[in-house]
Formats: sequence, structure tokens, C-alpha cells
Amino acid sequence: MIRKLAHATLALGLVIGSAAACSHTASGVVQDTKNNTNAVKSGAQTADVKTAIIADKTIDSGAIDVDTYADKKLVVIRGSVPTEAQKTKATEIAHKHAEGYKIDNQLAVVPKN
Repeated sequence: MIRKLAHATLALGLVIGSAAACSHTASGVVQDTKNNTNAVKSGAQTADVKTAIIADKTIDSGAIDVDTYADKKLVVIRGSVPTEAQKTKATEIAHKHAEGYKIDNQLAVVPKN
């Protein structure tokens, strides 16, 4: 009788432990899916903004880097341009191609000699 009770207790413990593990696995899958979705969205936003900046022939885009943080709804523009007008234009392009995102323009203005 004691042996049957011990087996039943062990079996119940395994069932409860398995159920808890499954719930953690399911929530992990959901979180991984959210993370992957944000990474894809960030990549798409980055590509859209960078492509638009490159396409604008009034901007010397060779030293510009664009990063997007979908979880923060933020686009960061880094690097350098030769004029303040180009820096301003890069911000305008980013606003147009990343609607709903904040733009953090960290471009340095470094005049060409």
C-alpha cells in the first residue's frame, strides 16, 4: 500500500512538473516570436530609411549608419555629413520613411576641405 502511494505521489509530481515546464516553454516560444518579429520590423525600418537617404543625391551618405529599435520605436542616425543642410535632410527623410518612430539624429557635421 505504501509503495502504491509512493508511486502515485511520484507520478503526480511528474505530471505537475511537466505541466509547469510546458507552460514555461509556451511562454518562451511566445517571447521568442515577439523578439523575432521586432528584429524583422527593425531591419525593415533600417533598410527603408537607409535606402531613402542613399537615394537622395543631395546627401553624401557614405558615412551614415542607421539603426532602428522597434521596441522603443526609435531610429538612430549616426556618422557624418559635410553640411548642416544634409543633416537636416536626413532627419526629414527618416521621419517620412519611419512614421510613428522618434528620430535621434546624431550625425556630426564635418565640412570637407
